[in-house]
Amino acid sequence: MTDRLKLALAQLNPIIGDFTGNVARAREAFDEARAGGADLVIYPELYVTGYPPEDLVLRRSFQAAAKRAVLAMAEWTVDGPAILVGTPWRDEAHQSDEPDGEGAAHEGLYNAVALLVDGEIAALRYKVDLPNYGVFDEKRVFTPGPLPGPVNFKGVRIGVPICEDIWGSEVPECLEETGAEVLLSIHGSPYRFEKHDIRMNVAVARVTETGLPLLYLNQYGGQDELVFDGASFALNSDRSLALQMTAFDEGLAFVELCRAEDGWRFESGEIEAVPEGGEAAYLACVVGLRDYVNKNGFKGVVLGLSGGIDSAICAAMAVDALGAARVHCVMLPYRYTSSDSLEDAEACAEGLGVRYEVMPIEAAVAGTRESLAAQMGDGDGGVWEENIQSRLRGVLLMALSNRDGDMLVTTGNKSEVSVGYATLYGDMNGGFNPIKDLYKTRVYELARLRNSLVPSGCLGPSGEVIPERIITKAPTAELRENQTDQDSLPPYDVLDDILECLVEREMSLTEIEARGHDRETIVRIEHLLYLAEYKRRQAAPGVKISSRNFGRDRRYPITSKYRDQF
Repeated sequence: MTDRLKLALAQLNPIIGDFTGNVARAREAFDEARAGGADLVIYPELYVTGYPPEDLVLRRSFQAAAKRAVLAMAEWTVDGPAILVGTPWRDEAHQSDEPDGEGAAHEGLYNAVALLVDGEIAALRYKVDLPNYGVFDEKRVFTPGPLPGPVNFKGVRIGVPICEDIWGSEVPECLEETGAEVLLSIHGSPYRFEKHDIRMNVAVARVTETGLPLLYLNQYGGQDELVFDGASFALNSDRSLALQMTAFDEGLAFVELCRAEDGWRFESGEIEAVPEGGEAAYLACVVGLRDYVNKNGFKGVVLGLSGGIDSAICAAMAVDALGAARVHCVMLPYRYTSSDSLEDAEACAEGLGVRYEVMPIEAAVAGTRESLAAQMGDGDGGVWEENIQSRLRGVLLMALSNRDGDMLVTTGNKSEVSVGYATLYGDMNGGFNPIKDLYKTRVYELARLRNSLVPSGCLGPSGEVIPERIITKAPTAELRENQTDQDSLPPYDVLDDILECLVEREMSLTEIEARGHDRETIVRIEHLLYLAEYKRRQAAPGVKISSRNFGRDRRYPITSKYRDQF
């Protein structure tokens, strides 16, 4: 029995299925923790596979690779310290002859935490509460575990609830009732607006109910649409904050757990500031883009820089994520492109220090019109001609992407994605969209914020990287003479409030009207929202920022005649 444990929190950035790389990164943290005198090194939920592995985890070969990784890590502990690590684990009693993916493939497969001591797996505990909402589909791939008791480490009875297990009362209360003296909880909790405050409130509630100190270790990094912000922390039983790790970065932190007369207590460690509001949202976009590009092996990115706000902020995020040398910006003007746009795009590129080119599309449009002349005539083309401009830009940018091995960044904001103001196979071309879940009003907010500060970890220059005129001028697609977005849409503050009511809050039309919006406008926006579902199904993935993004969170049918009624 001991009166003191030194814990090392490894807030790391795994890659799905990169068992060799994940174990190597774990070893670096382990060696640093050993040098720092740690008794126990803690890694996040499903760390050995990366989180979330989705249906990959149903493959027996994948499960076997995860088990080998855990056993390899166990060997490190022969000379200490011990390890607590998240992994999938199949109970051998539930082996089946079913091929991968057939039948109840998840039967007996658990989201587990393993305690590794003296070269062996000393204990396994399984996640009880499998989330099955929003971005989570764990009931699809895992079996819920039984209510757990604590594990014993050096005479200390430790509760090891896994992520969702502390979002309700049942599991922590069971652990407290079965003798747990402290809760060490591992997580794969993705970021969204105000998520840190939400997590802290949950943790405080569990500490209050159980009277036990609680450690919350979260994953860091981008995985497809999800961004995990880390921001791990430790709370004492009096709800005082003993440790706060940084957000949006990897790190290893130490905290001492000491026995006192009234139970166990964390001695105060480092308290890092956690970014909030717009700064946190901006960093999530940067981290999501950086990890998508790097983890998928792209050399860099290319994007169309139009002189508008959306492409400008995407360019800034790309530079902040990857550095200016890996960002290629291209202006693709046509006869409707204003001199202001040409000047603003060049100024933005110069301010960011990126490679910048101008590639006019006049000849390409003329050739396409000539090919279509027999079918379309020589008059004003209307929408089809507007879309040809956008699609030719997409073709040219994809050609550059193919030539250079750069990923094409697509730059449509959530307001446009919601109402279908984007062209399939045109400005929707691309591999990833860092602002896909940002409404237009939020884009403006973040542009001003980025001009005033360089958030921690960003690689771009300080100062005004997005020219003021880009922020203040009326937004336009410039696909015809004197066009602005507000020709056919309400002001963005009105549009975005209606969209948030429809998308995030699922409010009725009557409830939205009660907020002061025009009835006809509400009906039109709802119609556009439903009508554009087929476009969203074909859109590139993008960073999840809100409580309900398109794709993983909000799953609506494409074919539907339903419309709400007043």
